Amino acid sequence: MDVIKVSGTSRTSAVAGAIAAVIREQKHAEVQAIGASAVNQAVKALVIAKGYLTRDGIEILCMPEFVDVQIEDKVRTAIKFVVEPR
Repeated sequence: MDVIKVSGTSRTSAVAGAIAAVIREQKHAEVQAIGASAVNQAVKALVIAKGYLTRDGIEILCMPEFVDVQIEDKVRTAIKFVVEPR
């Protein structure tokens, strides 16, 4: 499964649509963000996706966790949000 990667300049509505689509199809999504502005955009997208899915009768849970990712030979700490139906 692909990870939905969010940057500080990501459009929250587009990310929210991607999250909702993955939840509808696969019943599991992972959203990853590195940095304060990216985490901010990811959280806003999760709230919007929750609204989209509520209209379809799907309630979601979001579980944040730290993960180490390698970018250009450097290890960075990211926040990964694991999203699943309740």
